[in-house]
Amino acid sequence: MQSVHIVSAYDEELKFLSKRIAAMGGHAERMVEQAIAALVNADPGLAQKVIQDDLVLDEGQREIDDKAIIIIARRQPMATDLREIVGAIRISADIERVGDLGKNVAKRVAAVIDGRQPNSLFRGLEALANLALTQLKEVLDVYASRSVEKIGFVRDRDDQIDAMYTSLFRELLTYMMEDPRNITPCTHLLFCAKNIERIGDHATNIAETIYYIVTGDQMPADRPKGDKTDQVVSPGTVPAK
Repeated sequence: MQSVHIVSAYDEELKFLSKRIAAMGGHAERMVEQAIAALVNADPGLAQKVIQDDLVLDEGQREIDDKAIIIIARRQPMATDLREIVGAIRISADIERVGDLGKNVAKRVAAVIDGRQPNSLFRGLEALANLALTQLKEVLDVYASRSVEKIGFVRDRDDQIDAMYTSLFRELLTYMMEDPRNITPCTHLLFCAKNIERIGDHATNIAETIYYIVTGDQMPADRPKGDKTDQVVSPGTVPAK
């Protein structure tokens, strides 16, 4: 009877990690959504809320780390259970970074308000954020279901995010070259775009961790990560060979 109780308590401890990951994921998604809304609508009050909300994710990551260490010390897990616990630590770190990226966008709202740019740029940022958030939501759904057969979409979606980011990068550079007064606000928007693009990278990291948790293998490295902004050159210049 005691062994049944121990197994039940152990299961509850593992479920606790999964539930906290789900809660952190939902909170990070809301932070990014609100940060983009604050940027698009020039809402410094909402931006400040996002900045303050980052504390919730910091606390969530610490809680998962502490709980995971206690479980490892007490239960000495092996195989799948150990991967589950280590995976929770890794995923919580990626989610916490997503929150940091949302906070970084929110911090630039005040600077962008002073030099309002064309609406097309903000629509581009919204589209990029929607793509990155869709990927994050789908990855977290895979974590909940452990349906790794659905994980193939992640890298395709990340390619789309990289391509959209590169296009937005080029557009922002064009505005900066057309009018020096655009340099400061467009530089802030460039940083915002990069932060959003990085969310896609963290979603890919989470997908790779889920694959490892379920299969015990590393996800095949089919392609290099990264955008192509290093290949963008100014008009009239010659790319280095």
